[in-house]
Amino acid sequence: MNMNATVIGGGLAGCEAAWQLAKHKINVTLYEMKPEKKTPAHSSDLLGELVCSNSLRADTLENGAGLLKAEMRLLGSLVTACADQTKVPAGGALAVDRVGFAQMMTDKVTKNPYITVKNEEITKIPKEGCVVVATGPLTSDALSEHIGTFFGNGYLYFYDAAAPIVTFDSIDKTKVFKKARYDKGTADYINCPMTKEQYEAFYTELVNAKTAHLHEFENNKVFEGCMPVEVMAQRGRDTLTFGPLKPVGLEHPETGERYHAVVQLRQDDKDGTLYNIVGFQTHLTFSEQKRVFSMIPGLEHAEFMRYGVMHRNTYIHSPGVLTAAFETVSRKGLFFAGQMTGVEGYVESAASGIVAGINAARHLEGKSALMFPSTTATGALGHYISTFSGADFQPMNINFGIIDGLTERIKNKRERYAKISQRALTQMKELIAREL
Repeated sequence: MNMNATVIGGGLAGCEAAWQLAKHKINVTLYEMKPEKKTPAHSSDLLGELVCSNSLRADTLENGAGLLKAEMRLLGSLVTACADQTKVPAGGALAVDRVGFAQMMTDKVTKNPYITVKNEEITKIPKEGCVVVATGPLTSDALSEHIGTFFGNGYLYFYDAAAPIVTFDSIDKTKVFKKARYDKGTADYINCPMTKEQYEAFYTELVNAKTAHLHEFENNKVFEGCMPVEVMAQRGRDTLTFGPLKPVGLEHPETGERYHAVVQLRQDDKDGTLYNIVGFQTHLTFSEQKRVFSMIPGLEHAEFMRYGVMHRNTYIHSPGVLTAAFETVSRKGLFFAGQMTGVEGYVESAASGIVAGINAARHLEGKSALMFPSTTATGALGHYISTFSGADFQPMNINFGIIDGLTERIKNKRERYAKISQRALTQMKELIAREL
């Protein structure tokens, strides 16, 4: 078999995929459209540019992102190697000198004898050969159109409007109740009831909360089918109580008490460990979401696994069309990686690039795809994007809610997460020794 591969996109995912292929002595052509053409979010000509934040998030094993980076280090990640060498003080987080990091990424990739970088835009998926597409959330219009045609109608999204997600364990069960509106169907929702006084206090803080900065390319198209909760609230004090906080049909199932407003939480995973706050898509900053949404009865001590977002984000509806190896179901040897697959964040994008690169190499070597176990952070991401069965597939950060839980029950969260991490790293080391 021809031992050549094509990688499209020079971000974290694309660089990781190319790096893993090169480790297998496979000749890689890496296409990056900069500097010929840039997205509105990019400023430099370097590979591996971090455009939103200089932090690669937490670096402890009691955090999902920390566990994921520990697994990536075991897998020979280029991103973590460069980040560890260019890090700056940031407490328990891994933050880097962004220019130094991108320069090191660029130097390592361009000097690798198995990687050839070509600075040109690719507008179509190559019809033949082993290919990894990792063009990111701002994929060019021409390539986006071609990807949409490849997957078929309804499988490519251009805007990300996701509500916050909290862990079930962190909800105060004494202040909430389960019920479906008008008792239709099963009690699928957790309901957080508000008195008029509680709603008034919440409303005041919501409409005055600080919103995140929007780039010029993140225009009002995102609002067409989904309005930010704070924008809806600004239309009138009672607008929310006729919308997502409508209390009608949600009397308390035991006391019959009626409420001024009710916030509903909907189960977001098959195991019931994660719940999203229905209708709370938002432009609020993450810190303001934590502050304001913690005013909701029952969520005072909520652990947020994902904050609400609304931004330009080209991504595939991956369940059913991508496997956990990030390979397309319909064409062997064609892989996708990065945020366009439904993983959210720099670290997750890089990890998906590692998985895609390893499996692209295995494809060329005539080996079966390597499926990482969902008890690891790496495997949990692949499992999430390929098998999610909820009502609304949305990009997801790594978190312990999507990693398979323990068979034993450990009440202390820190101890439970530490044990999950220990299990994951042990299994990852065993997998590497056996397969890599």
